[in-house]
Amino acid sequence: MYLNDYLNKLMRVWNAQEGLAVARFVSLQDHHVKNPNLYKEYPEDAVCRTVPEPLDEIVYTHLRVVYQLKCANPPDYNEAYRHQTSCIQAVVKLLQHMKEENWILPIMYVVAIDLRLLATKCEQQARSSKAGKILEKAAESLLSCFRVCAGDTRSADEDTKRLGMLHIVNQLLKVYFRINKLHLCKPLIRAIDSSNFRDAFSLAQRITFKYFAGRKAMYDSDFGNADELLSFAFNHCPARFTKNKRLILTYLAPVKMLLGYMPRKEVLERYNVPQFHDLAAAVREGNVRRFDDTIARHELFFISAGIYLIVQKLKILTYRNLCRKVHLLLGVHQIDMEAFETALRFSGIEDITIEETHCIVANLIYDGRIKGYISFQHNKLVLSKQNPFPLVSGT
Repeated sequence: MYLNDYLNKLMRVWNAQEGLAVARFVSLQDHHVKNPNLYKEYPEDAVCRTVPEPLDEIVYTHLRVVYQLKCANPPDYNEAYRHQTSCIQAVVKLLQHMKEENWILPIMYVVAIDLRLLATKCEQQARSSKAGKILEKAAESLLSCFRVCAGDTRSADEDTKRLGMLHIVNQLLKVYFRINKLHLCKPLIRAIDSSNFRDAFSLAQRITFKYFAGRKAMYDSDFGNADELLSFAFNHCPARFTKNKRLILTYLAPVKMLLGYMPRKEVLERYNVPQFHDLAAAVREGNVRRFDDTIARHELFFISAGIYLIVQKLKILTYRNLCRKVHLLLGVHQIDMEAFETALRFSGIEDITIEETHCIVANLIYDGRIKGYISFQHNKLVLSKQNPFPLVSGT
């Protein structure tokens, strides 16, 4: 296929208003990218003779990106990213030009994805002290698309560009999570939650959004909301996408455990996250030594997933279950603090003092994990006679 053939085919689907077909002609993931006949350093004249404004700018900047990726040796990702930025700016012009029409949204989708991927590639190659700067600039370009979509309030519901908001928001969330600017996610999440079209977006986009919104809620210690969002993502993600379900479960599992629901071994094995089975067993047993050993053994996994501090919060539940075992063993509601100190020593904290034992128990009372009070005069924990150890899910 020569350049003129490419442009003529593009114009046929453009005139037929086939947005998905047009999008394929400007996507870096499409097979036409492998066609040497399209590798032109300066394709503007040929494109402008066939393609009308403002589509022409999108097409020739796309072909310039292809040229930099395929003809430069090695591929010039920085120059390709620069042209892709021009491409998405041209997409913004197209969105503004074509009022009360949204069939062109697929063009925005593919150009936005390619921009993020190219920016990520540039970041990987740069490895400079200013990590994240290129992705941050890419996010600014993506925000331009978001503003156009969000501001389209006059079109009819079936023609509104607001239906494209979630796709751009998901690209922005991926960028902000990658550069660790999570505070910028909040207004985007709020915009989608308050949108009248939140149930009209595609299921795939909703799953992606719930996944990132759930992770944000988890980092904000809003575990109830995180559970709801991540559970939606996990339950609605098709079974064939095992890798994606495993990724969701990596965050859903610790959230469930913090709410008192221990994941089943067969589920963890099915999605290859056995790290949480050892952790859940340690918490359930109240075994502090096993808990610490599990954290140490799988430390790299927890750190790389960004959940190391989250799983550390499970230690308070381990203490709670250990204290509950002491209570069940002695069968009384007034327990000498030395009994807890002995239990903690036996569970692996060999150098613990009575003062540290008081501190641990006091924290459990403060967090609502234990109902009772410490009598310092008698050095005893006085437990409530009614439900002294409330269910974790209810605290």
